[in-house]
Amino acid sequence: MEPYKVIKYPLSTEKSVRLMESENKLTFVVNRIAKKQDVKKAIEEMFKVKVLKVNLLINGNEKKAYVKLSDETPAIEIATQLGLM
Repeated sequence: MEPYKVIKYPLSTEKSVRLMESENKLTFVVNRIAKKQDVKKAIEEMFKVKVLKVNLLINGNEKKAYVKLSDETPAIEIATQLGLM
């Protein structure tokens, strides 16, 4: 799958900001049919970072991805690039 078809948009909620600061995680809304491997590949390609872990959550009609980044890349930096901070 193409990276821009997998990742729909980043989430900037209170919870996602807290996860960014405490656990170095980013939150995205992703395509319903995307798998963990698809999300990992897409994030690594789009932002040139190392992804350690991906958790997926289906909530109603959307699917969220919680993406844990390696310690070399602060999630806040990526969020700043995306204009979330």
